[in-house]
Amino acid sequence: MDLQLKGKTAFVSGSTQGIGFAIAKQLLQEGVAVTINGRTEARVAEAVEKLKKQVAGAPVTGIAADFSKAADVNMLIRQLPGVDILINNAGIFEPKEFTTITDEEWQRFFDVNVMSGVRLSRAYFPGMLEKNWGRIIFISSESAIMIPDEMIHYGMTKTAQLAISRGLAELTKNTGVTVNTVMPGPTKSEGVVEFIRQVAESKGITPQEAEKDFFKTMRPSSLLQRFADVTEIASMVTYIASPLSSATNGAALRAEGGLLKSIF
Repeated sequence: MDLQLKGKTAFVSGSTQGIGFAIAKQLLQEGVAVTINGRTEARVAEAVEKLKKQVAGAPVTGIAADFSKAADVNMLIRQLPGVDILINNAGIFEPKEFTTITDEEWQRFFDVNVMSGVRLSRAYFPGMLEKNWGRIIFISSESAIMIPDEMIHYGMTKTAQLAISRGLAELTKNTGVTVNTVMPGPTKSEGVVEFIRQVAESKGITPQEAEKDFFKTMRPSSLLQRFADVTEIASMVTYIASPLSSATNGAALRAEGGLLKSIF
């Protein structure tokens, strides 16, 4: 299927690995000129070279920025003043007992997971309206609906993304611009692989056993009963980024393996 994306431009935040990297790769395969992002120049350069090897002739560039710092975001916007497609993917997570989460950690999670998307959307949204075409996609999580008790601060930020996305979509009426959120479920990114490795090590079991135990004890409602692959999430995002998705706007789209026990 031709997704009609050739010639478009995109910025994917937090894209040197995991879901963001997979999204960037699929967009490049569809002919999109993609700018990726990470916190350090070294990580960005490494990811750019990796993408160029995996996608022949890939029009990919990178900009380093730490999304916990507003100054870094402003610098990025000066270097990249406009895009057709904005993927707000940058995010951090950390299992932590609620009573031990400090004020500083609450603020850091909000700055990285929420304000990064706010700042980028605020910069690029007017240009999209002016051109009468654009896509803004927030990468949220099933944790936006089913708040995990082991990382409430993370769940809070994912719920905030749903509100921002829907509110911004209200400003697109009768235009060619759409704003949507994709909610992945547990996904086998590098961070999750490390998390499972640590759990397995602490329990004296294999990573495969730890994964099964995770879905049995922590996410029993999953219909998938495994971690999604990053490419499975990227496939949905790439479609939503395309002109073919023009009738989908203001939606929170689920890619969580049936974990949420609701129809809507």
